[in-house]
Amino acid sequence: MGPKAKKPGSKKKKITKAERLKLLQEEEERRQKEEGTKYTVILFSHIEEARVKYEKEEMERLEMERIEKEKWQQLEAKDLERRKEELEELYYLEGCFPEAEKLKQENRLLSQWKHYIQCDGSPDPSVAQEINTFISLWKEETNETFEEVIAKSKLVLYLIEKLKLILLETPPYDLQDKNITQYQGSILELQELLHLKFNIATEILLRQASTLADLDSGNMEKVIQDENVTLYVWANLKKNPRYRSVRFSETQTRFELPRILATSDIALRLLHTHYDHVTPPFPVRALSQERTSTEAHFVEGEVNVVETEIPEDFEEEHKQRENESISVHEEEIKIEEQVDTEVQRILKEGLQKYIYPPGTTEDFETENAFPPVEVILEVHENVIFFENPMVARWDAEGKHWKTDGISNVSYKSRERLITFNLETFGPITLIQDTHINMPYQSWELRPLDVNKVLLTVITVFTEIQIQIKEDLCMLASIKLDDKKHPSVLEGKWMNPISFIIALKEAGLNIFPTGHSHFYVVINHKVPLVEMKACRQMALLSSAFAFGWSRWNAHCDSKKVVLKVMEHLAKEEPIQNPDWTLLMFSGDRAQRLKIDEYSETFSEALKEETEFHSTLYHMVKDFASKEAMEKIRSSNCQFINSVCHMLLSIRLFSYS
Repeated sequence: MGPKAKKPGSKKKKITKAERLKLLQEEEERRQKEEGTKYTVILFSHIEEARVKYEKEEMERLEMERIEKEKWQQLEAKDLERRKEELEELYYLEGCFPEAEKLKQENRLLSQWKHYIQCDGSPDPSVAQEINTFISLWKEETNETFEEVIAKSKLVLYLIEKLKLILLETPPYDLQDKNITQYQGSILELQELLHLKFNIATEILLRQASTLADLDSGNMEKVIQDENVTLYVWANLKKNPRYRSVRFSETQTRFELPRILATSDIALRLLHTHYDHVTPPFPVRALSQERTSTEAHFVEGEVNVVETEIPEDFEEEHKQRENESISVHEEEIKIEEQVDTEVQRILKEGLQKYIYPPGTTEDFETENAFPPVEVILEVHENVIFFENPMVARWDAEGKHWKTDGISNVSYKSRERLITFNLETFGPITLIQDTHINMPYQSWELRPLDVNKVLLTVITVFTEIQIQIKEDLCMLASIKLDDKKHPSVLEGKWMNPISFIIALKEAGLNIFPTGHSHFYVVINHKVPLVEMKACRQMALLSSAFAFGWSRWNAHCDSKKVVLKVMEHLAKEEPIQNPDWTLLMFSGDRAQRLKIDEYSETFSEALKEETEFHSTLYHMVKDFASKEAMEKIRSSNCQFINSVCHMLLSIRLFSYS
C-alpha cells in the first residue's frame, strides 16, 4: 500500500522570530493602554474626593470664623455696654492717689509746724531767713576742732538732704521758681561751707602736729571718724627715707610715697566722706556732653567719694623748738620752716594752694623727680560693686570726673581693697556703670498682708527684695551668688524717694532715668500703658500676686503681658503657683489662651472668658470675696507707695 494522503489545510504555518516579537509588542501596548485607562479613572476619582473635602473644610472654617467673629462682636458689645460703669468705678478707686498726695502735703505742713514749736535751735532750711542766719553764724566760728566740725556736719548734711527732698517730693504746682532757686542756692552754700570748715579744722589740727607725734616713729598720725566722715592725717616730722610706706593704724589704708616726698617736710590728709560733696547737685550740661556710658550718671551710681589731700614741705621737730608758717590747700599742704625764739607762728593767709607735682620741674635733675604715688584704700562695706570699680578724679576746672592721671588699678573684692597710682592729688571716687543691673531678668510683687507687699527684682548679678507698707519702703534682703549679702539699709524704713536715693548711693541702682534707654537695650512700652498697669496693680496688690512673663517681650509696645494669681497667705512664699496670663493695652484687659510654657505667642482669648476695660475688673472676674474685701480696705498711702515704686523701676520696659 502506498502512503496516506494528507488532508488539505492541515499543515500549520511556522511563525518567524520577528513576527513573534511584533505580536508580543502589540500585546504589551494593548495591556498598557488598558491599565492607563484604569489609572486615569482612579486618579480622577481621588481628585474629586479631595475637592469635596476641601470645600467642606473651607465651609467649616468660614463658619467657625463667622461664629468667632459674632462671638467677638458680642463680647465687644458687652464690654462697650459696661465700659462706662467700669471706668467710673476705676476713677472712684483711683481717687486714692490724689488723696495720698493731699496727705503728703498735710504731713509737710505738720512737720514745719512741729519744727516751729519744738524750738531746738536748728533752722528750717525751707525758710530763707533761718538758713541764712545759720550759715552766717557758723561762718563766724573760726576755732572749731575737727571733732566739733564733724559733730556739726551731721546737722548740715541733714539740712542738705531735707532741701533735696523738698525739691524732689513737692509737686511742681506747689513750688515757685524763686523757691527752687533759693533751695538750690542753700544746698550749694552748705556744701561749700562744710568743706571749708574741714580745711580750717585740718589747719588747727596740724598746729598740734608735734604734740601728737608717735613715740616709735616720731611722726604724727591721727584718725577721726563718725558714720559720715573719716579723717586720716599723717605728718612726716622725721623725714626718714626708710619710712616710705604710710599705713594708718588698724586700717588697710596705705600710701607708698616717692623718695622725694619721703624725705620732704610733708603732711598727708585723706578725707573720706560717705557722700558726694564735689559734684554739682544740679548739673546744667546735657548728658551727651558729660561722659561715656561707663561713667554716665555718676551721681546715681557713685557711692563712695574719697578725697585725697597731700601737704608739702611740712617740718617740725619733736621738741617743739621750731616755728612754722603754714599754707594748705584742698590738694596739698605746704609748711615752711622759719626760725623764731621756741614760738609757733601761723601766717595770716592760713592754708594756701600747693600743687604736686609743681607746675615746673626745670630745677630737678630728672623727669621722674615726681613719680605717681601708690594708694591703697578700703572700700566701705556698705557699698556694693558688681564689677571692678573704676577710679576717677575730679577736674575742678571742667567740673566733671576724669580717669586720666590714674594707672595700675587693681581690686581685691574679697578683701575690699583697691590699689592705684595717682599722678596728682585731689578728690577721687570709685564708680561703676549705673545701668549694670539693667535690664532685669524677672520680677514678682507678692502681698504679705493688708497694706504690705514684697517686691522682688532679679538681675544678672543680684536679687533685691523690697518691702512696702503704708507710705514706707525697706530693703528686705540682697543676694549675691545666691547668698545673702548684709547691708546697713536692711530694716530701715524710709519714704519712697529717700529709699530710692539710699539704694542708688549703695550701688543698688534699679531705677532708670529719662536717658537710660540710650545705654540699655529695653523692651519699650508706651509710658501711658505702663502707668495704667502699675496703678491698677497697686490697687490689687493687697490680695493678688503679679509676676514677670516672658511673653511681655513678644507683644507690641502698646501692650503688656503679666502673670497674676490670688494670694491671701500671710508672710508665706507662693507654693505651686497657678498663674493666670493677662494682656493689657491700657483700655482693654483679657486672659490669654497660652500659658508661660507654650511654644509660640498668641493673643487668642482663653475659652469661656471675657475682656474688660480695666485690669482691675479683669482680675475681679475670678477674685474671691475675701480678696476683694482686702483690696477695698487698702490704705491710699500704701497704694500710692506701691505705684511709685513700680513706676520708678519700670518693670515692663526694663525686664
